[in-house]
Amino acid sequence: MRLVTCRYRAEAFLGLRIGDQIVHLAEAMERSGATSVYSEMLDFLSAGDTGMQALNRAFAWLHTGNNFEQLTHYPVQEVDYLPPIPNPSKIVAIGLNYMDHCREQNIAPPVEPLIFAKFPSALIGAGDEIRWDPGLTQKVDYEAELAVIIGRQGYRIPASQAFDYVAGYTCANDVSARDLQFGDKQWVRGKSLDTFCPLGPELVTRDEVPDPHNLSIRCLVNGQALQDSNTRELIHKIPALIAHASRSFTLYPGDVILTGTPDGVGAFRKPEIYLKPGDDVLVEIQGIGQLRNRTGQPIEEFAQ
Repeated sequence: MRLVTCRYRAEAFLGLRIGDQIVHLAEAMERSGATSVYSEMLDFLSAGDTGMQALNRAFAWLHTGNNFEQLTHYPVQEVDYLPPIPNPSKIVAIGLNYMDHCREQNIAPPVEPLIFAKFPSALIGAGDEIRWDPGLTQKVDYEAELAVIIGRQGYRIPASQAFDYVAGYTCANDVSARDLQFGDKQWVRGKSLDTFCPLGPELVTRDEVPDPHNLSIRCLVNGQALQDSNTRELIHKIPALIAHASRSFTLYPGDVILTGTPDGVGAFRKPEIYLKPGDDVLVEIQGIGQLRNRTGQPIEEFAQ
């Protein structure tokens, strides 16, 4: 199933995509007779099995008779997408996790996953603008990534059980200010500017993705494919990432893990390619979807 957090006019709500329509999921749950109703993604994920039972009941009800037509629904092109998880406790990002990305830099792959953080305040949804202050950074790069959404709280999770803690997957763009990243000698600031974590548009539930380690992944800028790879290039697979991260800190429902980016990023091209205002940036992952954002006009150095 494909879940979204979106807005229609002034109302933000948890939705379920059925074909080219977004249905109001809380209304579907209530009409189906579910014992629990959820209007926000984080509440739904935190409910665990109870939430999934309500979702499955609503899904079955929607496909019975003409129930779908009786329910509030909107064409996908008429809603505004928010990040599927607008308020995660944390965004755990992984660096240097594709073999082809290591090859393009002529470096050895990390023995263990390289973890850094992106602040949740960097999140934006599909269709939102990526913006930055050119007085702060002039080397803004794109990074297509498969994002894992955690569905259960866990600490010291064995790799053999890791998929039990996955709610689903979505597309991400780990936008990076390379001059800040490399100048600071650590990555958090250059990766966490406001708008530097586009996420979405949909959370695709785990059952819809039989093998997340064999998906084509691309990033197109103004229609040109600058990244074109496959998740089989991942060095540390998803179970290893979950086990490694949760050995150090608790993972909570709604937490986001960005699994790394493949080769083709702008910083390692010859000549280098960086985003500029007005660019169309598309992250595309097989079976997951397309995340499109434009780069907006520069932010003034000091607001008057």
